[in-house]
Amino acid sequence: MPAQLRPTVRFVPASDGVRLAWAESGSGPPLVKAATWLTHLEYDGDSPVWQHWTRFLSGHFRYVRFDERGSGMSDWDVRDLSLERRVEDMERVIDAAGLDEPFVLFGISQGATVCIAYAVRHPERVARMVLCGGYARGALRRDAAARRSYDAIIELTSLWGSDNPAFRQVFTSRFIPQGTEEQLRWFNALCQKCVRPDLAGPLLRARADVDISGLVPQVRVPTLVLHAVDDAVVPISEGRNLAAGIPGAQFVELHSANHVLLEHEPAWTRFTEAMLEFTGRRSSVDAAAFAALSPRERDVLALLEEGRSNADIAERLGISEKTVRNHLSHLFDKLGVWSRTQAVVFARDHGFRA
Repeated sequence: MPAQLRPTVRFVPASDGVRLAWAESGSGPPLVKAATWLTHLEYDGDSPVWQHWTRFLSGHFRYVRFDERGSGMSDWDVRDLSLERRVEDMERVIDAAGLDEPFVLFGISQGATVCIAYAVRHPERVARMVLCGGYARGALRRDAAARRSYDAIIELTSLWGSDNPAFRQVFTSRFIPQGTEEQLRWFNALCQKCVRPDLAGPLLRARADVDISGLVPQVRVPTLVLHAVDDAVVPISEGRNLAAGIPGAQFVELHSANHVLLEHEPAWTRFTEAMLEFTGRRSSVDAAAFAALSPRERDVLALLEEGRSNADIAERLGISEKTVRNHLSHLFDKLGVWSRTQAVVFARDHGFRA
């Protein structure tokens, strides 16, 4: 990861003394992400599951996030896991970051409940809110089938610390069913690195035993709701309920089965485009990105658009294939993309001319 995107990790005490690990990276307008299951500030920047999220958000915003109490780099010795406490934790992190302008508030999954509660409490501090895969009603507050299924999952956490990854695979296969073997293996390992076996169950129950339906109509900040059509963790009906309940909210369906969107899927590209459009970053970022390209990088991008291979580009420009790869790496960083295909689509969609 480029040095400017690497996080600076700090700690801030919650009102009950629990130390919260938070980090910031990147530059631009501030964006605060609510804590989710599961993250670890030390590992996320290099992980095959979370790296593209970190890279994208750090590439377009001053990206502030934190590990929730009981997991990651935050204190694991915790007792209070209530929604009220988690909202207060986010308030502490925001104050520690010294944000002096309205910011984008971003919530994935259970992070949506924290974001909504915060936005209702502090509407003057939130410029816009983006919710992805979120809900107002946790699984234990929905129908009987959802409760039975979730209770069974919580029961499995008693085997969380087993050397056999099959028990953690239950969680992984729900979060990223379309993941590669490497991604599945990494997420399984993350489970053990992030949370103690005795705390996994209480953390899961706390996020599922919540219902903020009464707060949803009180939201008064512009809101974008995105949700994967075949999400196995949070059904899309919950996302639609959020969008219908928040006054004026926009709704975008993402064609994916992954609760955590993966870099290789079209749904990730759709998500990034929708988020940049909604937050007003797309036009300014596009112009700055093309202006930042060197003459040689512009030549490489033009040949990419023609569908040429690295060997073809090297021959046309009279340089080595290694140099071509270096130019591509720099080009990807400047455009905020992660593959040749995305670079070509970005260039064509935004009127690039060599």
